[in-house]
Amino acid sequence: MTTETLSVPDISCDHCQRTIESALGALPGVHAAAVDVTARTVQVTYDDAAVTPATIRTTLAEEGYEVAG
Repeated sequence: MTTETLSVPDISCDHCQRTIESALGALPGVHAAAVDVTARTVQVTYDDAAVTPATIRTTLAEEGYEVAG
């Protein structure tokens, strides 16, 4: 199990939070996704045998949120 905290500067509201948590939560292998609107971060806990960091970043990009760094 891996936990990563991603910086996502475009997070600005509760709608962003729901969108991101829903999109990442639907990925096979993602066990938890928690958005901190104030810090503009996403903490993702996932099984790295089932999903890759690239897939997580692509899913965020498809929803309109780019990961910084």
